[in-house]
Amino acid sequence: MTRLLVLFLSLTLFVWSGCASSDVVPESLEPQIDKNLTFEQVLESPDSYRGRVFVVGGEVLKAKRLNEGTQLEVLQLPLDDDQRPVGQRTGSRGRLLANEREFLDPATLPDGTPVTMVAEVTGVTTHRLDEAEYRYPTVDVKHLYIWKDDPQSYPRSRGPSFGVFGGVGFGGGGRRSGGGISIGTGF
Repeated sequence: MTRLLVLFLSLTLFVWSGCASSDVVPESLEPQIDKNLTFEQVLESPDSYRGRVFVVGGEVLKAKRLNEGTQLEVLQLPLDDDQRPVGQRTGSRGRLLANEREFLDPATLPDGTPVTMVAEVTGVTTHRLDEAEYRYPTVDVKHLYIWKDDPQSYPRSRGPSFGVFGGVGFGGGGRRSGGGISIGTGF
């Protein structure tokens, strides 16, 4: 039993270390992220948070090619534990303009494409939205994760999942019987 426990704990540590990273928020950017900064705070006072880095996500409303890269107009949405935008559009707190330095063909980011960004707050700009002026917080994208429609392509949460299974079998003919324990992990 002691050997089984040691094996299980060793396997747990191995699996935990293998699942620690994610494509959504790269490990290299983790130390820069202000985990306490919310989109609501940035929306309320963008200039106060200039230079701060946070994670924000939502749906692309429009992608526009610029001389220096691509500008995304994003409707902010809450993020789940995997940093994926979730919920109805009515749950949004507002819009933002995200500047991506790389050229992204706007056709590859059609309206409604879910994205998650590690972004640095750069300030605020005002543009017309229908018949009114709208204050957009502006950000520079440090990392852009574009979610695909296929749920199998979503990165898993950062923690591993475990299962322990057991069974006992009896064979016919003779006194032999058997049993076994299986430890399964998921990434």
